[in-house]
Amino acid sequence: MPHCIVEYSQNLEQEVPPADLLEAVKGACIASQLFMEEDIKLRSVPYKNFLMAGKEDAFVHVVLRVLSGRSLEQRQQLSHFVLEALIQFSLKDVSFSVEVCEMEREAYAKKVILSP
Repeated sequence: MPHCIVEYSQNLEQEVPPADLLEAVKGACIASQLFMEEDIKLRSVPYKNFLMAGKEDAFVHVVLRVLSGRSLEQRQQLSHFVLEALIQFSLKDVSFSVEVCEMEREAYAKKVILSP
């Protein structure tokens, strides 16, 4: 845990490789000291069609899905770390946002199937 979903406008791929965005988010999650590196799951989703305030402005939005049980202060710190990591790319005319969503620990199910 966490599940980190990096949504971004596809036009940013010319300036920042998606893998770099994922690495920045991973680094921020580690810096928060809430997660071990091996527990962090990352994926990215490019958007070809998007509107921001009625026009096609670039954006990066990160959703961090974490199991319940962390304090509001911990979640706020996590979103701050991730936002700070993203703005280090020095992109212009881009909207950055970070959302921390709690998943009910009791309702979460997981099964990893490994090859023999």
